[in-house]
Amino acid sequence: MDEHLRRMAEAFPGETAFTVVDVGHLTFAEWEGQANALARGLVEAGLPFNGRVGIHLHPQEALHWLVSYAAIHRAGGVAVPMNPRLAPAEVGHMLAHSGASAVVADGELVAQDGGVANDELLMVVDVSADATDPPTTNSSSTSGSASAAGPTSGSRSLPRVVSWEEIGDQDRSAFEVPRSADDLADILYTSGTTGRPKGVAVRHSNASMVGDVTPSWNGAGWLHASPMFTFAGIALVYTPMKLGLRGIYMPKFDADRWLDVVETEKPMAIFLVPAMAHLLLDNPRFDTVDLSSVDMCSVGSAPLAPFVVERLQERMPDAMVSNNYGMTEAGSAYAVMPKGEAVKRPGSVGMIASPALVRIVDAAGVDLPAGEVGDVRLQLPGHQREYFGDPEATAEMWKDGWLVTGDLGKLDEDGYLYIVGRSKDVIIRGGNNVHATDVEHVLVQHPAVAEVAVVGAPHPVLGEDVVAFVVLHEGQTVDGDGLRHYALPLLADYKVPRQYRFVDELPRNATGKVIKPELRARLADAAT
Repeated sequence: MDEHLRRMAEAFPGETAFTVVDVGHLTFAEWEGQANALARGLVEAGLPFNGRVGIHLHPQEALHWLVSYAAIHRAGGVAVPMNPRLAPAEVGHMLAHSGASAVVADGELVAQDGGVANDELLMVVDVSADATDPPTTNSSSTSGSASAAGPTSGSRSLPRVVSWEEIGDQDRSAFEVPRSADDLADILYTSGTTGRPKGVAVRHSNASMVGDVTPSWNGAGWLHASPMFTFAGIALVYTPMKLGLRGIYMPKFDADRWLDVVETEKPMAIFLVPAMAHLLLDNPRFDTVDLSSVDMCSVGSAPLAPFVVERLQERMPDAMVSNNYGMTEAGSAYAVMPKGEAVKRPGSVGMIASPALVRIVDAAGVDLPAGEVGDVRLQLPGHQREYFGDPEATAEMWKDGWLVTGDLGKLDEDGYLYIVGRSKDVIIRGGNNVHATDVEHVLVQHPAVAEVAVVGAPHPVLGEDVVAFVVLHEGQTVDGDGLRHYALPLLADYKVPRQYRFVDELPRNATGKVIKPELRARLADAAT
């Protein structure tokens, strides 16, 4: 993965590789040199080969994140990205489960990580302690201090804390601990919409979304705001440069600021999650802002209502607009949508990119014909991922060499894939199957509705009933009867919710997916 960074640094050293909005930027030479220096520092500090290193940084420290990610691989280590919003107990689980030897952190996370880690953690690298690298403009790093050796807590010695400046003050020439294609590169903990997150083991052989290409440069940008520790965020670390593009990262998504950035930076590509897309469509400036630079608009992480795709395509008529499909466990198996096809095939996420394969099967694992809904199975021959340290979960994830995605979908006659929801999101109401996304896509088009999530609730007669959690636009009003009457002409009557819960916001995980188990729990609590 990081080999291409070295090649870019040799070919285009002074070009800006990554811009972090309102923070600063890195050239290819700066990124390469700092990664080499930090890698040397990690090895000299005792990081073993294949040693796991947590990256636990706030979004505004994205430049340190980028350098750390490349440096860990150069040092022969394994990157373990972590959400800075996790509770200490969750962080402790990830550090212990991965067997982390070190963690790169900032601010209050430095002390937290040292306090919850087990004895395997050797050190915490504090990027906020007298850090002068990476060189940026308008740096937002906070100041702090760190000691060379940590204090003790009870009978356990806490890991030593070293500053970024101290460990990264090394020779910046080329440095790389030899690795093989089968060596671990990352352990990506799923953000999880249910249960404890699992660690997906990513090997160097299946880490890249784009294969080896000749370095090129056109100077255009790829704008995204997905957290760096997510599958989407990591995919956009090296992918832009492989297409000759500069990465442009927003540490915190804000619709107004996003529109400003598009006007000033004129990116060629943009990546959104559905929640961001809805916020942009609701912004009054969206109708007038200049989007002519965008040639590719990708929306991922969750199904997107067809009307949103149509609206995006309307505002970017020359762009390839698509609701992409992929998942951490699938690696580089993902769907692509040819330009202009998204509007012609409402609800489709495109065709699975070769050499990956897709099947739609019934409960017995038998292939279903085009048009019929079943379980989505994916395969990328020779590149399947496993759950780190969890062979039982891995066995459940892979059946006869095919990834059990947990998604329900269908294929049309031309091989285009449609995702209709998660298998756990099917509501069986009076013997009829109701796909939550079908209902959500209708209700969200009501002028007063900003967001909606549909779940099933136990019913003494029907088995399950359909319940909609609704967020209204500010200043708008509608009641349950109004939404029911709106939906009746557009959906079969058994799909129309009879219960509505109006909420200020929907619970979401780090990738923007709605945490539906939490909504079901609210219904259960209300029923007791």
